[in-house]
Amino acid sequence: MPGKLSKEQRQKRIQDIIARESVSTQGELVEFLRREGVLVTQATVSRDINELRLVRVPVGKGRHRYALSQSGGHGDVEGELARLFQNFVQDVDRGENMLVVRTAEGHASGVALLLDRLRRDDIVGTIAGEDTIFVVARTTDEGEALMEELHALMLG
Repeated sequence: MPGKLSKEQRQKRIQDIIARESVSTQGELVEFLRREGVLVTQATVSRDINELRLVRVPVGKGRHRYALSQSGGHGDVEGELARLFQNFVQDVDRGENMLVVRTAEGHASGVALLLDRLRRDDIVGTIAGEDTIFVVARTTDEGEALMEELHALMLG
């Protein structure tokens, strides 16, 4: 029956679509799925994007597209995090052990995902919106050190 796929089947379709098409918004992804006979809401696509850990990558001239997040060793994560910080992070601020990282619109979740993948003991956790990441450091001292480190990443 067209339009009724399991979550796994739908997510596989999404992976196939982003592998062959340049999809830059959730709305575009919904439209690609509809063209293939898959009826889905943007809210569902948003959840799928988070579960599949898709990230928006630059394709030039201020445009972006969704791609599968590259998972690899710890060094790969640090290198990718440095690249994202240099390209998309606009500011890092701190209050005691809490940091706020401001990014270009649409890039907070990708940056937060990589921060989470570092699995550092000094980072308790992150919460990301569209352009803001809330980072909780374990202690005030670790928050201060983390802010200095993130500023250095941002500046290159």
